[in-house]
Amino acid sequence: LGGRDSVPLPGTWAVLHRVTQDAGGPMDSVRTDAAGRYRMRLPRPRTVADSSAGYVVSTWYDSRAYFSLPLNVLGRPAVQVEDLVVYPTTKHAPPIGLARRLVTIARPAADGTRDVLEILELENTGLTTRVTDDTLVPTWTGVIPSSAVQFQGGQGDISPEAMLLRGDRVLVLGPIPPGHAKQLSYGYVLPAGGGGVALP
Repeated sequence: LGGRDSVPLPGTWAVLHRVTQDAGGPMDSVRTDAAGRYRMRLPRPRTVADSSAGYVVSTWYDSRAYFSLPLNVLGRPAVQVEDLVVYPTTKHAPPIGLARRLVTIARPAADGTRDVLEILELENTGLTTRVTDDTLVPTWTGVIPSSAVQFQGGQGDISPEAMLLRGDRVLVLGPIPPGHAKQLSYGYVLPAGGGGVALP
């Protein structure tokens, strides 16, 4: 359990998931001990599909799921999973900061339009995971040029499904936990004509 000082979280479920190109789902689960530790046994792969599967561990705390990085299990007798740090959730705080914004504007296409890609990093410096259950109160809001068209969310720590465009405002509705900066990306097209581009 994260905070000013992280402490073990006993008695919570750790869930092992198997993920393939076609499907995925939980395989096993166990409750953590008093020190927040757990151990699960993975059956030996029996088919090529089994050996190419990926695995992650998840846990659930205060209405939010937390996932490990993918585990490299092939040919290894044991795998150490990095600590999963969970946090209480809050809806209106802490503030989310913009740590970085990279903007790439392509050369004009034949019709004069320009493709734009933005990659941003959002930072939660608080001690709780910022969440929302209301599209009118996003966890973070950004602004793009008002002339932009064909907005499309991209890959990153925040999925495209957790973003939407309202007017010239990009709304992030996904949770943003403390820790390292969370990356998101989106693209849009600037119409032909006009001189410079103002990035609000």
